[in-house]
Amino acid sequence: MPRRHLRMTGAADCSLGAALRDLRTELDLPAAFPAEAMAEAEEAVRDPGLSAHEDATGLPLLTIDPPASTDLDQAMYLERRPGGRGYRVHYAIADVAAFVRPGGALDAEAHRRVTTLYFPDDRIPLHPTVLSEGAASLLPGEVRPAALWRIDLDGDGQATATDVRRALVRSRAKLDYAGVQRRIDARTAEEPLALLREIGRLREEQEPARGGISLDVPEQEITEHDGAYGLAYRAPLPAEAWNAQISLLTGIAAAHLMAETGTGILRTLPIAPDGAVARLRRSARALRVDWPHHVPYAQIVRSLDPRRSNHAAFLLECTTLLRGAGYTAFDHGELPDPAVHAAVADLYTHCTAPLRRLVDRYASELCLAATAGREPPEWVREALSALPKEMAEGTRRANTVERACVDLVEAALLEGRVGELFDAYVVDVGERNPATGTVHLRDPAVVGRIEGGTAPLPLGERLRVRLTQAGPAAKTVLFAPA
Repeated sequence: MPRRHLRMTGAADCSLGAALRDLRTELDLPAAFPAEAMAEAEEAVRDPGLSAHEDATGLPLLTIDPPASTDLDQAMYLERRPGGRGYRVHYAIADVAAFVRPGGALDAEAHRRVTTLYFPDDRIPLHPTVLSEGAASLLPGEVRPAALWRIDLDGDGQATATDVRRALVRSRAKLDYAGVQRRIDARTAEEPLALLREIGRLREEQEPARGGISLDVPEQEITEHDGAYGLAYRAPLPAEAWNAQISLLTGIAAAHLMAETGTGILRTLPIAPDGAVARLRRSARALRVDWPHHVPYAQIVRSLDPRRSNHAAFLLECTTLLRGAGYTAFDHGELPDPAVHAAVADLYTHCTAPLRRLVDRYASELCLAATAGREPPEWVREALSALPKEMAEGTRRANTVERACVDLVEAALLEGRVGELFDAYVVDVGERNPATGTVHLRDPAVVGRIEGGTAPLPLGERLRVRLTQAGPAAKTVLFAPA
């Protein structure tokens, strides 16, 4: 089953928080940074390499992130092009390479960690927080080194020109999604922010034209009320999708720069096999999602409303078609096969989150070199062949953490309710043993395995189920037909 993003509000000091801390130990995850890596980070803060950065501090950038975020990778400024002919996107990406010495202890530790690991109540960062939440983060009012992208769009939102260079920038404001959405909806946003909706919608319209798909997957949230904890789905705001389109635009532009120069690393995804799509159609029937046979997958996805429980569950199922995504490096002009990311339906790379993902630092360097018309740094080229495997291992570890967190949270929040009955939908049935499968509870927002019956499960039907296993010791939930 697909996993869900988790966010915990007000629950860090409960028994669930203790269980999550135990999980970190059990999974043998990185803890404190080695002393030598910390020393390098602190020295880099005192003396970063900024001689190659032009001054762009006059650009009134802003960041849009969750309210509590302090590891700010991106800042933007949107404007209309002179003469009203399209748009210009200024997108600043934290310049981590200004602080990390190639081949040093900090670099080695980043290659060991690969990604920031997220827990509902905490995170294990890729870089020391003195960098990721301090000197390298695009915090408001602070001068920071960045890779500053400038992407010109025509009136339909299609990219027409791309440039990226090193620059010193200063964000003017740290905004959050809910606040941005309110200001745009109320029409009180100034034009640089109001353009987020205009450009975001145009880029969303570009997706079906090229065959791309964006999934508005709900976020599963742990909530607290009167000392009790529960699970609920939170549908993404439109502003989150518009913001994601800016990042996606930059990743596409970066990939094309790499392709033009013949050296790079792409994020690729093969086209889903027919069997996977057929299985998804079964899930659509199970969840009462109307999917006529003549309607393409991309079209049905765009018609879904993540605020509806059955649509939210189906969107989670849709993530199964994203399996097989990976990274592919290329050099000397030979593009990989496949080179395209099937969900993006274009060349694509990860380059907009270098504080949280190792590969983005390398992608930025490749694009900076491409724009300047020079060869990539040797330390970048030397690392390219190993990066796909490193990223695959790091991604697997991040997925393991996410799966374990979801299982543990669900088990902990249903502790003490073993034997209770719940209303559920049967969303999947085992092919070899149709008496086993997966159920989606109506309340709370839990997805779990069901077994123990003798009759085939009624795919797509409501079913009363009994909770047979839960609690932090069990680490997962299990149901049986009532």
